[in-house]
Amino acid sequence: MTHSPAVLVLEDGSTWRGRAYGAVGATVGEAVFSTGMTGYQETLTDPSYHRQVVVMTAPHVGNTGVNDEDLESARIWVAGYVVRDPARRASNWRSKRELPAELAGQGVVGISHVDTRAITRHLRERGAMRVGIFSGDALAPESELLEQVRNAPPMSGAALADEVSTDRAYVVPALGEKRFTVASIDLGIKSMTPQRMAQRGIESHVLPARASIEDVLATNPDGVFFSNGPGDPATAEPQIALLQQVLERRIPFFGICFGNQLFGRALDLGTYKLGYGHRGINQPVMDRTTGKVEVTAHNHGFAVDAPLEGTFATPFGQAQVSHVNLNDDVVEGLNLVDGPAFSVQYHPEAAAGPHDAGYLFDRFADLMGEHSADAQKN
Repeated sequence: MTHSPAVLVLEDGSTWRGRAYGAVGATVGEAVFSTGMTGYQETLTDPSYHRQVVVMTAPHVGNTGVNDEDLESARIWVAGYVVRDPARRASNWRSKRELPAELAGQGVVGISHVDTRAITRHLRERGAMRVGIFSGDALAPESELLEQVRNAPPMSGAALADEVSTDRAYVVPALGEKRFTVASIDLGIKSMTPQRMAQRGIESHVLPARASIEDVLATNPDGVFFSNGPGDPATAEPQIALLQQVLERRIPFFGICFGNQLFGRALDLGTYKLGYGHRGINQPVMDRTTGKVEVTAHNHGFAVDAPLEGTFATPFGQAQVSHVNLNDDVVEGLNLVDGPAFSVQYHPEAAAGPHDAGYLFDRFADLMGEHSADAQKN
């Protein structure tokens, strides 16, 4: 582990000095914080973190090393990594590599031995902002580093789904007897999601972010799924138009995270950027359809603007807010009352995170089953 100096610079001019962690060099992105006590490997490989520098609120990171089973994609996606007290060595029976070596091997610039609690409080008070991490030859006078940070593109207005999506379609087969076929639009999909569907007899045809309605229909789907992903939902016009075509055809729909935001926009709702977002595996959400409170995994900086009470009109019939965050009343789920479509803002695939919300995949399967039965009757 290197002990070379490093500096973290926020766009408001605040700085923290520490040690280089992972690759040595320079990186810029949006500073966000994750409150998970575990699951750092899933966080690092979640495509939704593309162009974001993640500050870990848990002080000890790297204890369990890196294995080959918990990857949520083929690479690390975070733009930078900030930890307080990195483990001196990994100690876990599944570990294959040390975390600093994995970060360095993939060119991820990080910083350690900084007060991540202070950085998190700063972001909570002032909101998410651009940040840079600099070490080695990238070190320069702070005024020059600050200029680099302020020249970085903001997350608002960023169209990033194409940058993280698959280039070609592929199939994740059902485990056991196949019950349904789902066209899954990859906007930054985590690998555990089609696995959760496979466990329920669902065959997933994972399609690129720019898939057309013809591409979707060519899979002869029983349902359509929109995944999580990075960027500003207001920029995703092609995907919103595709979703509206799906809703017009009354094909059962399920969306997660970015998919929830696009569902909202397809229903003519607005979206907005949260002050500092929800990221971690301990967010309390109420399912209003059952009254049950779930502890859930989150990673989002944008949210849907919708009426929390009652139903509201959309081009596809009446809809309602089905889930709400108990910390701040942010919309965490939508349900089309007059059609076979619903979504949630969080991550029921539980990678990493609690398994409270796994029932949502069962709800999707039930929705497809009911729709298939209705179609046979008609």
